[in-house]
Amino acid sequence: MQTASFLLYGANGYSGELIARFAHQYGLQPVLAGRNKQAIETLANKLHLPFCIFDLADSDAVKNALQKVKLVVHAAGPYDFTAKPMIEACMQTNTHYLDLNGDTDVFETLQGYNQRAIEKNIMILPGAGFDVVPTDCLSLWLKNRLPGASKLEIAFVIVGSGLSRGTSITTLQKLGLPGAVRKDGKLVPEPIGKRGMWIAFPDSKQRSFMMSIPWGDISTAYFSTGIPNIETYTGISKATWLFLKGQFLFNWLLRTPLVHGIIRKIITSKSPGPGDEKRDKAVSLIWGRVTNPQGQSLTARMRCPEAYSLTAMAVLLIAKKILEGNFKPGYQTPASAYGEDLVMEIPGVHRDEVPKAE
Repeated sequence: MQTASFLLYGANGYSGELIARFAHQYGLQPVLAGRNKQAIETLANKLHLPFCIFDLADSDAVKNALQKVKLVVHAAGPYDFTAKPMIEACMQTNTHYLDLNGDTDVFETLQGYNQRAIEKNIMILPGAGFDVVPTDCLSLWLKNRLPGASKLEIAFVIVGSGLSRGTSITTLQKLGLPGAVRKDGKLVPEPIGKRGMWIAFPDSKQRSFMMSIPWGDISTAYFSTGIPNIETYTGISKATWLFLKGQFLFNWLLRTPLVHGIIRKIITSKSPGPGDEKRDKAVSLIWGRVTNPQGQSLTARMRCPEAYSLTAMAVLLIAKKILEGNFKPGYQTPASAYGEDLVMEIPGVHRDEVPKAE
């Protein structure tokens, strides 16, 4: 099988390494990149892949690396710090951009590069992993079946897995900050966990409790569907949710350098992320509901592979399409670029409509 090349920045991170390991299954050969020479070189030698070392703070080095490829997969967060130097370099080198971002603010920022990307005939597609491929595709699938929908609710839970070190550190950056919803087409701040509800997921005999969070679909699903009111949720114990209802009392403490330092030390002492055996047994469950102004609603669910495994497969699937010339210039979401069935191209994904009785 002939291989195609792209630059994988942040290859030594947990998700980056998974992408590098899975790439050969898609006939792709990433050039591994990052700023940690020892980690990158060790991984490259292990996987027999080319590599290069540079820091995003060195704009000339970034441009020099991107000039040699058609596509960069940006896997080094937190993206509120790393997205801008990478996307600016892409604009100067006419390089397609994918990332694993799930931060609403970053999605909104990257939309601002739409016109420049169109002019350069390149695609910007953030959220090319678990954030937000399955939820974005399900959102468009629901909207296409209830075209007049004015409200979208999306929820997810990951069963049997955990967060990677990088995701945990990114989450740490947001401690003490407010959440958000999409209301009448605008992003509106509201406390994380303000809303709670029970949901029945596929293959589950019991309902799961969900709390509201500022998931990336508040931005991306609005772009993909135009639905003006969007709420996003994740699974949590109801006891924890009730505790978080009083979060406003100690948000000031969560924002202090002392608390951030303590939590970061705990995070970095743990393993980089779930092992292969744990990921293989875990699943990701997605739920979505759209409602129109007349009160009609439609609900659907999806069962997907574990979140990090899905991320690697989704990114590589999209990367392969781009390198084959299948892309839409400008800013895109997974569903706006490739439609509601993109996620169904990933092995192990099942989608079903929920009967009204449920």
